[in-house]
Amino acid sequence: MSTLFDFLPIGAYRTSPSGLLLRANAALVRMLGYACEQDLLVATNEQGIRWYVEPGRRSAFRTQIERDGYVVDFVSQIWLQTLASAIWVRENAHAIRDANAVVQFYEGTMEDITASHLAQQALLQSEERWKLALDATGDGVWDWHIQDGKEYYSRRYKEMYGYSQDKIWQESDAYTDLVHPDDKVQLLRDQEAYFNQQTPTYSNEHRVRCADGSWKWVLSRGMLISRDAQGRPLRMIGTHTDISDRKNAEALIWKQAHFDALTGLPNRRMLRLRLDDAIARCQHSGARLAIVFIDLDHFKEVNDTLGHESGDALLVQAAQRIQDCLGENDTVARMGGDEFTLILTQVQGPESLTAPLQALLAQLAQVFHLGQEQVFVSASLGVALYPDNAAHVEALFKHADQALYVAKGAGRNRYSFFTPELQEAAQTRARLASDLRVALQKQQFAVVYQPIVHLASARIHKAEALLRWHHPQRGLVSPAQFIPIAESTGFIMDIGEWVFQQAAHQVAQWRAAYGADFQISVNKSPVQFHRPEKSTATWSEQLQSMHLPGSCIAVEITEGLLLDINQGVSHHLSALQRGGIALSLDDFGTGYSSLTYLQKFDIDYIKIDQSFVRNLQPGSTDLALCRAIILMAHELGMQVIAEGVETAEQRDLLRKIGCDYGQGYLFARPMAAGAFEALMAQQ
Repeated sequence: MSTLFDFLPIGAYRTSPSGLLLRANAALVRMLGYACEQDLLVATNEQGIRWYVEPGRRSAFRTQIERDGYVVDFVSQIWLQTLASAIWVRENAHAIRDANAVVQFYEGTMEDITASHLAQQALLQSEERWKLALDATGDGVWDWHIQDGKEYYSRRYKEMYGYSQDKIWQESDAYTDLVHPDDKVQLLRDQEAYFNQQTPTYSNEHRVRCADGSWKWVLSRGMLISRDAQGRPLRMIGTHTDISDRKNAEALIWKQAHFDALTGLPNRRMLRLRLDDAIARCQHSGARLAIVFIDLDHFKEVNDTLGHESGDALLVQAAQRIQDCLGENDTVARMGGDEFTLILTQVQGPESLTAPLQALLAQLAQVFHLGQEQVFVSASLGVALYPDNAAHVEALFKHADQALYVAKGAGRNRYSFFTPELQEAAQTRARLASDLRVALQKQQFAVVYQPIVHLASARIHKAEALLRWHHPQRGLVSPAQFIPIAESTGFIMDIGEWVFQQAAHQVAQWRAAYGADFQISVNKSPVQFHRPEKSTATWSEQLQSMHLPGSCIAVEITEGLLLDINQGVSHHLSALQRGGIALSLDDFGTGYSSLTYLQKFDIDYIKIDQSFVRNLQPGSTDLALCRAIILMAHELGMQVIAEGVETAEQRDLLRKIGCDYGQGYLFARPMAAGAFEALMAQQ
């Protein structure tokens, strides 16, 4: 053999066709643990040492080389007798033939690959453990060969999306086509950032279209395992984790946080987000938008009389009607209760809103079918424009609320636009509210009394106690201005209690002077019925402590209170009656009173509203209405007081149709107690 054979760094050998070892180079001798070539030849040929650990491995080698004339990468484990250990080797051999193609001998190489083989086995075991771990977690594995665009997937990966093994895609572009359109940009952006080493890890959440057409949320994580010499990414492996359940839970939580559970409409939080976006677009384009506050009129009556289920059904129907009136880019949100808010886009000005707002009012004024019941409500709308009225959200809301306040005060079933005058009025209300806090303490209030005349005898039998506020800077403030403020702030509780106490002390004096049947009427706000009384003693108990009968006081209530009845109000009214205090229904004919309520609460007096008295003439409709009211009241055992009597003709017509009492400027204006006593002295 050649010198090259002797100095090969790996083991080399020559055998006869029958298998006898003829030569072995120094590298092979050392590898097999012998001192010299001769010792190795003797051990192999004469002692018959069995090198191969696996039975049949030697015969497999000989079969292959005799059949093919060569052996390539023949890996086996061999036993080293001298070292009492085993190593892994790789053999390559070929046949040397003569001119007649007869095998003369075999030459081959044997290389110790123990270290690499064990490392490979460890890797395989690690991969097997990884596979088992991934199978346990249910993750799918992907292997992306980036430069040639090929991608390979595990069986579990394919199962996740419902694709059969022969239907799965291999080109990465084909996979990208299955990513949800809304998620593609971020997916590619995250990949690029990772490739450019702008982020230490790759992670992205996106939706993938499954075989059945549904979408599955997955968390994709991966790492680069190789780059080329220029730093370009070559190969990346990773996993897909099914996170659909988590995403669905997150979507449900987000929906609950941003949408109303009853109507499905956006809630206050979602409205704010959309409004911020809409304002940002308007700032960019110079467009305008409108904020519309909606309040359903008389919804509480429906809720209280028919129950909360009917009230909820009405809200759902109302929400749908409002949605049907909106444009594609408009928003309606439920703010709570019966309050809704609109964002109207593409607004040219107030005049462009006239038609849609009127259409909305018309829709909400139509009948609502609630089971077997048919119900009518209406709506009040307050409108503020951006940027005309305000540039910030909170200011827009405040202005829309101020406009809504005006719409409700003007009779409801209408809309009102915010104006600077409304802002001034709101500021005035705010200042009055502040001043009301100290008005009672600083003795700025006074009670005046307007006579109530018995028409048949033309004598004063009663008086109505009326409140006046002498403001130190504004002078006399109209009750129409400050009573609503007192009601909304709750100050009416203290003020109403004070008026009652003034009237009680006054009626005690006048009963002694004018007769035991003298009576003073005191107005009691609906707010006082809906909130706990400030005094620990009821009005009946306070009268008893003064040794006065309950009949010396008549409490005037509004028709609205009877429509807004609940258990607390009913108990309050009943307690007044048990104490002997009379009930007087004020402004009768302007509301929606039911005869059922008139009978249930045993009303003592009905006061005909001055709007019916003002135009009384012989043969007039108002006269016919007054006659009908008086006849009905008398049939129900009630007496009638006509308000706003200003002419002798009105007095005479009322007396002729049987009205019991009259009250108005014809007889006397409201006056202080001293002036009232002087008037009584004249009769």
